[in-house]
Amino acid sequence: MMGTTMKRMATMTNASKRTPIRKNSSIQYYILVAFIFQVLCAAFFIADLASTIFNFPLLPSSWMLYEMVEISATFGLVIGSAISGMAYWAAHKRSEKVEQQLKAASGAFMELLGEKFDEWALTPAERDVALFAIKGFSTKEISQMRKTSEGTIKAQTNAIYRKVGVTGRPQLLSLFIDDLMGDALTV
Repeated sequence: MMGTTMKRMATMTNASKRTPIRKNSSIQYYILVAFIFQVLCAAFFIADLASTIFNFPLLPSSWMLYEMVEISATFGLVIGSAISGMAYWAAHKRSEKVEQQLKAASGAFMELLGEKFDEWALTPAERDVALFAIKGFSTKEISQMRKTSEGTIKAQTNAIYRKVGVTGRPQLLSLFIDDLMGDALTV
């Protein structure tokens, strides 16, 4: 049975799977085309500047053709700048969305921890020790953070393992991973 936390996380996961790959690849294609066009336009202006400084002709062409190429190059740089701005804006929005999803997932994980700690009837001290253990801190580090002896931390971790029904830290962590993964592991 999936709790509200797991439903929220499953919804976030499913929503991220619905993002069409084709849309992202077509945007990347347009950005690449705009980039190439900008490079060509910049090359034209650099060549024009070099021809003026070093006094060599670019290509023999009519004045009208030259002006059309110059206007096109300017227009290309403006369009490329606009596309670059839109790409930046889209990346910024995507980044904000991912950050919000990460915050939601973090909150959901903390909610799941709280539910499990309640289910196992852990004392406040055991909750702290269990949280530090899940985060990967060593017994010595936990004792330093909690300002208690390593023996006390060992006794508390043993009490946690006994209440949960596991033999060690890896199994404790595995319980949370299994809950977070939910139905994703079943075929």
